[in-house]
Amino acid sequence: MPEHKISFTTQKTYSTLNQATEKTEYIWFVCHGLGYLSRYFIRYFSGLDTEKHFVIAPQAPSKYYQDKSYKHIGASWLTREETQLEMDNVKTYFDEIYKTEIAPYSDKKLIVLGYSQGVSVAMRWIAKSKIQCDKLLIHSGGIPEELKSKDFKNLNFSPYLIYGKSDPYINKERAEKELNKAKNLFGEKLKVMPFKGKHEVSTDIIISFD
Repeated sequence: MPEHKISFTTQKTYSTLNQATEKTEYIWFVCHGLGYLSRYFIRYFSGLDTEKHFVIAPQAPSKYYQDKSYKHIGASWLTREETQLEMDNVKTYFDEIYKTEIAPYSDKKLIVLGYSQGVSVAMRWIAKSKIQCDKLLIHSGGIPEELKSKDFKNLNFSPYLIYGKSDPYINKERAEKELNKAKNLFGEKLKVMPFKGKHEVSTDIIISFD
């Protein structure tokens, strides 16, 4: 059966932490992992200096019930079904947040973080929209296979590969694979930051950027 595409206007939410002021030094754009809601994910950044850091957490569009009691709600960014189309929608959404919350503060440093599933949308957005950020934090997630070093040409940022040494989703082979992909993209600029922990957000590493 044929499938068709249609365009329409929609609305999406996102969460913020702290306020953007003259004292703000860093703006964070943080993409949560599978099963999170942005208003909960953003709490991992509450240890940052409230005057120096303004945090933006976009919300993945596909919400679902996580248990049979229909109590807990999570969200997903992408699946292998219509990945390119869904990423185009996410890019448009991210671009609008950028125009509203980030572009007016061009004097601030921008840190983009993707955690777990959020790595794929964060990196694709930077590559496709040519986002000039100060740091890219690739935290416990897979780098999209299709990305090449040329996709980040003329984008001057510091890339960090972050993962837990006891992460059950990142065994030795997976860690080597992701490290090689990151090196192929960023070369000697890449900084690797493993930490003692499982598949979890490292608040200690987040605070180290304070």
